[in-house]
Amino acid sequence: MLEIKNLHARIAEDETEILRGIDLTINAGEVHAIMGPNGSGKSTLSYILAGKDDYEVTEGEILFNGENLLEMEPDERAAAGLFLAFQYPIEIPGVATMEFLKTAMNAQRKARGEDTLSIPDFMKRVKEAAGHLNVSMDMLKRPLNVGFSGGEKKRAEILQMSLLEPKLCVLDETDSGLDIDALRIVSEGVNKLRGPDRAMVVITHYQRLLDHIVPDVVHVLSKGRIVKTGDKDLALELEKNGYADYIDTAA
Repeated sequence: MLEIKNLHARIAEDETEILRGIDLTINAGEVHAIMGPNGSGKSTLSYILAGKDDYEVTEGEILFNGENLLEMEPDERAAAGLFLAFQYPIEIPGVATMEFLKTAMNAQRKARGEDTLSIPDFMKRVKEAAGHLNVSMDMLKRPLNVGFSGGEKKRAEILQMSLLEPKLCVLDETDSGLDIDALRIVSEGVNKLRGPDRAMVVITHYQRLLDHIVPDVVHVLSKGRIVKTGDKDLALELEKNGYADYIDTAA
């Protein structure tokens, strides 16, 4: 589903190189975790996948279901089935969460040549998905993420993901700012979306998220390169021993 070949990238403004040759293949149905210390390039990779223009790809390619992802605009990537859950979801004053969801869903349906949803069908889908994530109708009426707690922001974002039904879910430190109960609810929402036709990239510092969203493959990213790949036990090793050995490997 996703194939990254020799990806090099830098910050567009000052040309600081962040990614220094990423090679990564993710098949449909797989969950890959990417772990690493601060500054290793984890969030940069997620932003490049989503098409954020703060970064410039200087070498390499990214194929998404056989298409060149780097030639697609962010909205085209979303319509093709890519979803990025941000570490810090932004607030959008004046735009009700419910209206945002309806607009996003219908925009993607239009891009795919599908009919827009009727109001009853839309409401049915939202209420069902919201119930699984403890998202109340009051939250849906409020401006998107405005005044939301950290847990509410993450639940609202996983609600978006469940309604948009992407093919590739990229979760950038979804556990950031979550207490134990919120982490469980968000993880359950993510796990409901696991399936043979969908892949996931889970970016995290910590093992605790991977106790809930158990990955098929774990990668260690250090200084812009993947320096180690293993199964879920690699995350346990990192929790026990830290990243020091891999930072030395990347030097």
